[in-house]
Amino acid sequence: MATTRIMPLHTGKGRTESKAVSDIIDYVENPQKTDNGRLITGYGCDSRTADAEFLLAKRQYIAATGRIRGADDVIAYHVRQSFKPGEITPEEANRLGVEFAKRFTKGRHAFVVCTHIDKSHVHNHIIWSAVNLDCDRKFRNFWGSTRAVRRLSDTICIENGLSIVENPKPHGKSYNKWLGDQAKPSHRELLRLAIDQALAQKPADLDVLFQLLREDGCEVSKRGKSYRLKLPGWDRAARLDSLGAGYTLDDLLAVLSGQKEHTPRKKTTAQAEPPKVNLLVDIQAKLQAGKGAGYVRWAKVFNLKQMARTMNFLTEHNLLEYAELADKAAAATAHHNELSAQIKAAEKRMAEIAVLRTHIVNYAKTREVYVAYRKAGYSAKFRQEHESEILLHRAAKDSFDNLGVKKLPKMKELQAEYAKLLEEKKKNYAEYRHSREEMRELLAAKANVDRILNMEAEHDAEKEKDHGQR
Repeated sequence: MATTRIMPLHTGKGRTESKAVSDIIDYVENPQKTDNGRLITGYGCDSRTADAEFLLAKRQYIAATGRIRGADDVIAYHVRQSFKPGEITPEEANRLGVEFAKRFTKGRHAFVVCTHIDKSHVHNHIIWSAVNLDCDRKFRNFWGSTRAVRRLSDTICIENGLSIVENPKPHGKSYNKWLGDQAKPSHRELLRLAIDQALAQKPADLDVLFQLLREDGCEVSKRGKSYRLKLPGWDRAARLDSLGAGYTLDDLLAVLSGQKEHTPRKKTTAQAEPPKVNLLVDIQAKLQAGKGAGYVRWAKVFNLKQMARTMNFLTEHNLLEYAELADKAAAATAHHNELSAQIKAAEKRMAEIAVLRTHIVNYAKTREVYVAYRKAGYSAKFRQEHESEILLHRAAKDSFDNLGVKKLPKMKELQAEYAKLLEEKKKNYAEYRHSREEMRELLAAKANVDRILNMEAEHDAEKEKDHGQR
């Protein structure tokens, strides 16, 4: 999942507070983008009147606190969430958006989550009121909020078995621009392609190779011992040695001298992940909950797709016997729970070590003061003069007693144990994520099979009932 920074909503020039709020609310609640409003969820407010309720909360805040800011006052905050195409349903995306907003605002601010499905990627627009539900405090944007938003969003994605951006850039781009960049070759890729074409003409030496590149419009220059290349339309030149293995000066000289063959680099393309198995939608339950005919049409198509994916999954994994599927799902669940327990145990011990190291340091620093305090007969005057050291010393001793430590371990031993636990945790966590995905698909497939079998049993029972009435 990709997330953007928190975007404060100000009044701006030439528009009132009411206009500023209604503009953004109208945009995110666009019926054409939210399946006629089906993918809109409000918390602490009615999504249809969220703009008026946000403004009312601000007026109540001013009346209660007397705090009035100028034109730079923030009315609401806006966050976007984008999900990998084909990985999540709109309903699930909306649910995760609500979970994100509740956890980030701690449930203290009214918000609206609108899921847009007009693009190839499902994405959420989350807008929350700057004033809390009690109308006595305001949300304060803080230093590092972008990182906090991303971390929480990634955590929720991992918890639900969804993809995240592993190494996000510090200054991100919009999702559409990012997708566009993936399709465009970089400057270095184009330079490697130009070198491939020039080498295919069998140049005699390096000068001839550079001459062929110049004839194709490539600028070739030299700064010190480094050669630089630049194609038309690009602002900056790229060093020859930055093009990677097979394209460095030594590699090209070896190819030109006949010492080795040149192998053009193939551009790696990300393989699309197979569609995942999701649970079937209980259409009757949704109808009783108030869903309309449009939702029923969508749910029927969705269920048909999930039935096909379930059958493909069972065939690919040779799980056509129900008993084998049940055993495999139970084994995957047990393995996942075991890894989870190991990770929690490691985290618990790591936390104990961190606390223990802190108290050992404090104990060593305050030991002489406490010995002097004891020799002074626990003097009140001495305690008053060294109260902070005495409290630290006693806190350390209490911690040792609570942890059952009879003999203080060496710091090097604790550091070595902590490093080992951290390494084990990283290893187990990688396997944990894989096992979570495997367990989720197996359980979803089993639940779908159970659902289908139950539907068939109900259908057979109805047929027998009709036959008996005849």
